[in-house]
Amino acid sequence: MKSPDNAQPLLRAIPSVQSLLQDLDVAPFAVSPPFVKRIVQEEIERLREEILDGNGRARMQADQVEPTLRRRILSRLATLARPSLNFVVNATGIILHTNLGRAPLSRQARAELLDALSYCNLEIDLTTGRRGHRVQHVEDLLRLLTGAEEALVVNNNAAAVLLVLNSLARRKEVPISRGELVEIGGAFRMPDVMKASGAKMVEVGTTNKTHLSDYQQAISPRTGAILKVHTSNYRILGFTKEVELTALVSLAHQHNLPLIYDMGSGALVDLTRWNLPAEPVVSEVLSQGVDVVTFSGDKLLGGPQAGIILGKSQYLKKIKKNHLTRALRCDKLTYAALGATLRAYLEPEKIAEQLPVYRMLAISQEILEARANWVRQQLLDTPLRIAVCETESQMGSGALPLEAIPSVTLQVALPRRSPNWLAAQLRAHTPPVVGYVQQDALMLNLRTVQEEELPILVDALRFAVARFAG
Repeated sequence: MKSPDNAQPLLRAIPSVQSLLQDLDVAPFAVSPPFVKRIVQEEIERLREEILDGNGRARMQADQVEPTLRRRILSRLATLARPSLNFVVNATGIILHTNLGRAPLSRQARAELLDALSYCNLEIDLTTGRRGHRVQHVEDLLRLLTGAEEALVVNNNAAAVLLVLNSLARRKEVPISRGELVEIGGAFRMPDVMKASGAKMVEVGTTNKTHLSDYQQAISPRTGAILKVHTSNYRILGFTKEVELTALVSLAHQHNLPLIYDMGSGALVDLTRWNLPAEPVVSEVLSQGVDVVTFSGDKLLGGPQAGIILGKSQYLKKIKKNHLTRALRCDKLTYAALGATLRAYLEPEKIAEQLPVYRMLAISQEILEARANWVRQQLLDTPLRIAVCETESQMGSGALPLEAIPSVTLQVALPRRSPNWLAAQLRAHTPPVVGYVQQDALMLNLRTVQEEELPILVDALRFAVARFAG
């Protein structure tokens, strides 16, 4: 294709691959020459396509082509040569922030992760020297804490639901209430997961009301299980009706069917002790006769990403034999972090001391206000305008969707700079600080900022002021 005439000067200004390779200073980057050459070729091709498409022609002169190309190549080399996954300070107030990795791990979990980085006894019984099973590292803990007969761990809760349905109801019908056809972030939809599992979804009831008779009418010789889903990321209020769990258990067992309960967030302790609404507790659900439950490891449990499957041995044994179990299994690092997290629950009265998620829930407004005033005091010598305000936090990640948790925020503004500019400077700091913009100011919600991270907050704000002055 012939290029437009006004693109020709820019195209002629593109240097050769060889000349760039000779002149570029790539010594600061730990990247071998073949990869540097490939990057140079790719960036030349990208710029050529932009010129031909008309992108950037109005903004670029011929003498700017080579400097632009050099800048892009060096920027890409710098990006490749440093880790892209970094520790950040979460000042959003969202405790289980999916984009920031959900539940932060406890100090003990991080320590045990380090031990597992080398060789470890993942699948070996050190007593007998024979091959073991990786789930053995957490199964006894899960059984003790929940009353389950057996346990299995896979890489997330979507995988857990898929595996359970594929094992127990493949090519069979599974009744589920229309009011429980959830969609979680990232386009995870229960109907799609059920379809992928090989089970046939049978919708019963209506969006707001489902009766026991709706399930009864849906059961046939083709039914493989009944599925209940906890609507952890939304609530249906008003003229509503759902079937009590004990009644659903009784119905399933009358027809010799397993009742599967996707609990979503999966609390192991009663949240009302922190003045939060009651969430289903795993041990209580299992004690009512539910055959299989699934839930996430990195939400209310406060551990690493994982999908936990608990229930009766007759069903868990069948699930463990499924060939998909190997495809969906977790690695040694997940087991190390999960084991440490679960051991914290052996002393539930100390849970807020051990797990960051519950420490953030338990901290008082008075302490948050004191921390906010300390940060503000450290920055009185700067042009920053900082106000300490009462605000609200959220649990996040689909848990407790209607619950507003009281919190304290720093409302930060800098004259002649937009709040978005200020937020960008904090994200550019090392380590980055992530807040949010509201009411024409940068907000730093302190419920999700750990006490030891407060000096980082001060440094990040001083960093922004220095860039402003520069």
